[in-house]
Amino acid sequence: MQLNGSQIILEVLKEHGVDTVFGYPGGAILNLYDELYRQRDQIHHILTSHEQGASHAADGYARSTGRVGVCFATSGPGATNLVTGIGTAYMDSVPMVAITCNVTGSLLGKDSFQEIDIAGITTPITKHNFIVKDVRDLADTLRRAFRIAKRGRPGPVLVDITKDVTAAKCNYVKTEPEVVGPVVSEITDEDLEAACYLISKAKKPYIFVGGGARISGAAEELLQLAELIDAPVCDTLMGKGCFPGTHERYTGMLGMHGTKVSNLGVSDCDLLLALGTRFSDRVLGNPKKFAHHARVVHIDVDPAEVNKNVVADAAVIGDMKEVLKRIIPMLKKQDHSEWMQHIRDLQDSLPVKYPHGFNGPYVVNSLYKKTHGDAIIVTEVGQHQMWAAQYYKYKGIRQFLSSGGLGTMGYGLGAAIGAACGNPGKKVINIAGDGCFRMNMNELITASREKLPIIEIILDNGVLGMVRQWQDIFYGERYSETTLMGQVDYVKLAESMGVKGYCVYTEADFETAITEALAADGPVLIDCRIDSDDKVWPMVAPGAPIEECFDDSDR
Repeated sequence: MQLNGSQIILEVLKEHGVDTVFGYPGGAILNLYDELYRQRDQIHHILTSHEQGASHAADGYARSTGRVGVCFATSGPGATNLVTGIGTAYMDSVPMVAITCNVTGSLLGKDSFQEIDIAGITTPITKHNFIVKDVRDLADTLRRAFRIAKRGRPGPVLVDITKDVTAAKCNYVKTEPEVVGPVVSEITDEDLEAACYLISKAKKPYIFVGGGARISGAAEELLQLAELIDAPVCDTLMGKGCFPGTHERYTGMLGMHGTKVSNLGVSDCDLLLALGTRFSDRVLGNPKKFAHHARVVHIDVDPAEVNKNVVADAAVIGDMKEVLKRIIPMLKKQDHSEWMQHIRDLQDSLPVKYPHGFNGPYVVNSLYKKTHGDAIIVTEVGQHQMWAAQYYKYKGIRQFLSSGGLGTMGYGLGAAIGAACGNPGKKVINIAGDGCFRMNMNELITASREKLPIIEIILDNGVLGMVRQWQDIFYGERYSETTLMGQVDYVKLAESMGVKGYCVYTEADFETAITEALAADGPVLIDCRIDSDDKVWPMVAPGAPIEECFDDSDR
């Protein structure tokens, strides 16, 4: 069957079950958009307000569904506007295919209008990227892009296609997508036995869960393992929801803004079973003193992560779900009642604090109660992100979406749009600070146009809260360029974009607003006015051991 390049692109997307793409048109990609118009009943295109919003929407779609997210952009600035979203997906191992169209092949390398080497720019932040200059290579290149995005440790792949390729014709043969199975080839009996030996000898084991558990879908096996070896469980920001936040074994997040129980417990354990985590600096604190009493067993699909930041005493390389399926039958039921009682005593003496008044923790806790813990929670980056991680009890592996590795302000609203498109009927709530909201607030227009029932909550303290917190604690209260207070009326702004808005100052005001927002069938914004000096506690100073976590009562 003879098809042109634009038709081939859409056919390959349909081969892979893609029904929604996010993007923004322009000159070099017009052929593709022209064909998209003809096939608009088969592939739904979400026109975002900015290409960065499209990349974040594809990311949120992928994280919340487990499917590959797809975004389109034209050449030049259209393509470069995707870069932050591609980098965000790369750092957090999110499967995405970004399709850009460049100038005609004969104009490449001639500084043509809106020409840019987007493949060269994105090489460090993609799993792989391609430049397609021959229509005969197009279909197989796109198929390969989907395989790479999904295989092993997922990530973004960019395919840049010259404009002439989108118009040229060649023969197309429909192909069933290759099944991308879990990585098991590097799992060895020797590695499994070494890991099981250390686990069986431990007296004070602790399970530490990262985003790899979400990617592999290992929640059921993780729960079985915790019960089998009688161990407490903590997690990273990316691991939220992989172990139920309401479970008695769960002790909260580990690291800079982790709970005192997790930080003290991991510092005291004799075995740390690390599952799908890259041991980032925000977790480690002082790496020389991290879990310094413990043997470390590291399970990860990416061999590059093993011994990178923390030296492992045993490691198993492979898909976590498959590894745990093999490890669990090899272990006997263990009893660590004394250790578990010690952890419970810590939980009793060092409970998560709920500060009085109308503040971030109150808002997040109210959201948890009002949604019965069932909403998809998306965040921007900053204090509100940490409060969302600390005070909402997650129970699903695709329930918490946030930029962890890159820390991208402006991520949340686009990601919420993607999550809402991928999960019709599911309530999606984006929690933002006013600084982050200013980054990509134009995507309210997208939510309004698409009538998406997203709730945008601004924890509005009039400052760049997390940066101000550091200035307060470590920089002698010199608040350099972190004060945002101005004349912006976010409710009027929202209403100008067709979004219902509320401005709230008290708990009672918020309860009324969130009740009405949850019942709405379109987007709603709630501007929550909170104090500029509210802080995220506990905290570990940069470079300090995690057991030296402190809160306001310790200062």
